[in-house]
Amino acid sequence: MTHHPRYARDEMTAVWTDENRFQKMLEVEVAAAEVMAERGIIPTQAAQDIREKSKFEVARIREIEKETRHDTIAFLTAVAEHVGENGRYLHQGMTSSDALDTGFALQLREASNLLISALDKVLGALEGQIEAHKLTPCIGRSHGIHAEPTTFGLKLAGHYAAFKRGRKRLVAAREDIATCMISGAVGTHATLDPEIENKVAEKLGLSVEPVSTQVIPRDRHAMYFSVLAVIASSIENLVTEIRHLQRTEVLEVAENFKKGQKGSSAMPHKKNPILSENLTGLARVIRSSVTPALENVALWHERDMSHSSVERFIAPQTTITLDFALHRLAGVIEGLQVYPENMKANIDKLNGLIYSQSVLLALTQAGVSREEAYKTVQRNAMKVWDGEGAFLELLKSDPEVSAHLQTPELEKLFNQSHV
Repeated sequence: MTHHPRYARDEMTAVWTDENRFQKMLEVEVAAAEVMAERGIIPTQAAQDIREKSKFEVARIREIEKETRHDTIAFLTAVAEHVGENGRYLHQGMTSSDALDTGFALQLREASNLLISALDKVLGALEGQIEAHKLTPCIGRSHGIHAEPTTFGLKLAGHYAAFKRGRKRLVAAREDIATCMISGAVGTHATLDPEIENKVAEKLGLSVEPVSTQVIPRDRHAMYFSVLAVIASSIENLVTEIRHLQRTEVLEVAENFKKGQKGSSAMPHKKNPILSENLTGLARVIRSSVTPALENVALWHERDMSHSSVERFIAPQTTITLDFALHRLAGVIEGLQVYPENMKANIDKLNGLIYSQSVLLALTQAGVSREEAYKTVQRNAMKVWDGEGAFLELLKSDPEVSAHLQTPELEKLFNQSHV
């Protein structure tokens, strides 16, 4: 099994069925036959028979493969049985990878279209929450510690921008992976005029692989899976934020908890960020394809088969899992429960310490050196950490502060209007 059915959508799973794999190969063979007939290489009637009569049964292909131990030959034999006498014109001058790799490109393009659609769903969900909370104040954190106020909308906008970059990269990766190779045994076009490759590519809506060996170069695939992995990391980045914000001590947001849902077999009170945790795990699975894809780049001479078995695992697993993850993420975002009151309470939790930079800057502008201003502000801030009072009141009573900043000036600094 190349994927777990629990984490798969039917639409993407269908891309990686044996039926679709062989159908894509058949599309390549039919297109090649039509181009060859146009150029007088095979009879027109042969191309017509191949186009109209070609079909296959996966079970029959597997039956033939038991004897041939070569799935492409088994595929061609099974198709030729339906075409009849003109089946001998199938695959003229081609090598297996002409059909395999070009068909694989068609599958990857189909998968990419679904992934781009899923990304658009995530972006749309984020847009809705950003619009709703662009002015909802919350605390910004660095190193997990309160820093300065921000807004929840701005926080989400950073994730939105990351997914926009991911979408742009995926569009480029889709284009880069969608190449056609009809160049013969070691890519020399010895038995196939390059114009055949050009015309087949045009029919299939692919670009031409400029220089192929017996396979399409695997650096293309390595880049493709790397892009998917970066998108997965963007998913993890967002859901890690959600998981932190749902912690009991924070509780600024929470995943939607549906009626009848149960959070724990032992503790009836639990509401856990299970979807975000699940997405964190799925991101790990998606990223696991990167190293094998990179290692597939180095093939012996004009080709070997070490990449083939790898791709039969990682292509379905990675695209199916990422597709599922993106749709699940969109649902998490759309149903996210946001608690502005808790956000406000957390902003106030440190008794004004979050305005330390504002005070620091005001002191420097009032003529205090940055070093002295920093020491003064930090000295009062540490007292707050130790529970000795509220930051504003401590600053008001500090003569080194009051010598430069009057009470109205200090109080003006302790507001959120600059967020």
